[in-house]
Amino acid sequence: MTDQVFTLKRGTAPLLISIPHAGTQIPADVAATMNPIAREVDDTDWHLERLYGFAADMGASILAPFNSRYVIDLNRPPDGANLYPGRDTTGLCPVDTFNSEPLYPEGGAPTEAQIADRLEKYWRPYHHALSEELARLKAAHGKVLLWEAHSIRSHVPRFFDGKLFDFNLGTTGGESAVAGLGEKLEAMVARTGVYTAVANGRFKGGYITRHFGKPQDGIHAVQLELSQITYMEETRPYAYDETRAGQVAPLIQDLVQCALDAVREG
Repeated sequence: MTDQVFTLKRGTAPLLISIPHAGTQIPADVAATMNPIAREVDDTDWHLERLYGFAADMGASILAPFNSRYVIDLNRPPDGANLYPGRDTTGLCPVDTFNSEPLYPEGGAPTEAQIADRLEKYWRPYHHALSEELARLKAAHGKVLLWEAHSIRSHVPRFFDGKLFDFNLGTTGGESAVAGLGEKLEAMVARTGVYTAVANGRFKGGYITRHFGKPQDGIHAVQLELSQITYMEETRPYAYDETRAGQVAPLIQDLVQCALDAVREG
């Protein structure tokens, strides 16, 4: 399914992979209000549809937006509440980049009316698609795994000190998926001896993981915030690294399969 907001490729397995920060487009009316830096869309979760190329063979449904998180962040609550109280973070309609560069001229940040308009045009359709696809898969299988695919630069001083773990797994502190799953996945990564990992550390899961992950209702949600250094160049033009990606993608697939097995057995 394709429209102006997202693409949804429907699969047959009880698995939905959501990539809410994959989009790179900015609608012309929004772009006209922004600073030139916005056109670089630097804070995109680059190349994840390519990295997760294995997902189709697993029978997964795959959902991704067209528009950049600079337009509206699909992984924030509709009221814009901070999901990590006490920590700096970008908002529902971000006004600056991860490097604190302003996305809008002084005094030009989105108004309440403009934010409401973007919610209706872009945020709600994506979340409606999420909800509908999860319901379809649950009806077919009884249980479903929602895998939230994200990535971020390995060094973003605004959000965390030093170098980020390679694999940052979030299950909302164990509340959004079968008990112990985050720690099980962390241990799988650690056993490789190649990558670092943490469960429910700096990134415990964003709004989508927290809102949709309800194990008691048969919907289990896991977020993977992957360090981009594991599969790409972290500076413009953000090139995909075939060698690094070829090494890390099979491990990601193993993690998704482990989580899917845990959901089926749980």
